[in-house]
Amino acid sequence: MKISSGIWLKREADLKILIAEDDYISQQLLQRTLDKWGHEIIPARNGQEAWDILRKENIKLVIADWMMPVMDGLELCRKIRSMKEAGYVYVIFLTGKDRTEDAINGLDAGADDYITKPFEWDELRARIRSGERIINLIDKVKTLSGLLPICASCKKVRDDKGYWRQIESYISEHSETEFTHGICPECGVKLYPDYYNKKKKPAD
Repeated sequence: MKISSGIWLKREADLKILIAEDDYISQQLLQRTLDKWGHEIIPARNGQEAWDILRKENIKLVIADWMMPVMDGLELCRKIRSMKEAGYVYVIFLTGKDRTEDAINGLDAGADDYITKPFEWDELRARIRSGERIINLIDKVKTLSGLLPICASCKKVRDDKGYWRQIESYISEHSETEFTHGICPECGVKLYPDYYNKKKKPAD
């Protein structure tokens, strides 16, 4: 594994990451590097320990070695995908296996990404950023698909911080939707009755 020039300098947005790695030196190197990038790290020495932590902690991203004692990465990933009560957990496999069928087995078990050892630190950093984008997108979708309080009078919505906002600004912030404004026929008759009634009259 190679540390690129300047890799320690920039701290990124905090993300709680579980590292499941049985090799002590590799675990410590991963933990130190990801901590320098600004993430909160929770280490686990094997798949079973990682599974026990996941059931207690709110973790969105896991970096797991494939070959581990007690419970390997494949079984850990299958258990993660069986969790019904938790939100989506993004899983990145680290492994020395480089055959195509191994990658397929890892992805079939539910892994989101797959990095073969030895790897470049810049590559891992990019994979983590990709995982963050997926996690944020899923959180936005969940927010929009949940129960959204709306005022029966002015039609403002209450966000997750308790503030009442225009529905357009709320949806624009939580999705890629852009709004254009118009008037539906029903509201047009109410607001501009002379204009709309005139349009309905038959031509002489």
